[in-house]
Amino acid sequence: MDQAGKVVEKLMERKLHISFAESCTGGLAAAALVDIPDASKVFDASFVTYANEAKMKYLGVDDQTIGECGVVSEEVAGQMARGCAMANGAEVGVGISGIAGPGGGTEKKPVGMVCFGFFADGRTETFTRYFGEIGRNEVRRLSVAFVYDHLLELL
Repeated sequence: MDQAGKVVEKLMERKLHISFAESCTGGLAAAALVDIPDASKVFDASFVTYANEAKMKYLGVDDQTIGECGVVSEEVAGQMARGCAMANGAEVGVGISGIAGPGGGTEKKPVGMVCFGFFADGRTETFTRYFGEIGRNEVRRLSVAFVYDHLLELL
């Protein structure tokens, strides 16, 4: 069984629901969950919020946080995670924001940098991973793999 299947099992065991707020992954994390037959028991809704305005409108991300930290930041990813969980009545939320490339990177925030937020048990934790300039789709794929690996640890 793959990581997403194990996550669904753990969510079902704990009677928890999950929601995703995705930017650079464009819905791939939610799609991986939906590939699992019992996903409907733990998943109701998710967001793909590519634009900053969408992150603020649907997830409650603070515009001041975006201004101070940038949209690709652990602070924003954490707010995305909490915001999607709250919006959907889920106990677990995941936020993903990054620079998949090929352009858009800077010296401080290079292509391949992805920030993650995880909301569970009423608290939020965040991470940053640097996958490098390995291609847009590979950054997105590795981001989803990181999400499911961490969810298994978290649950």
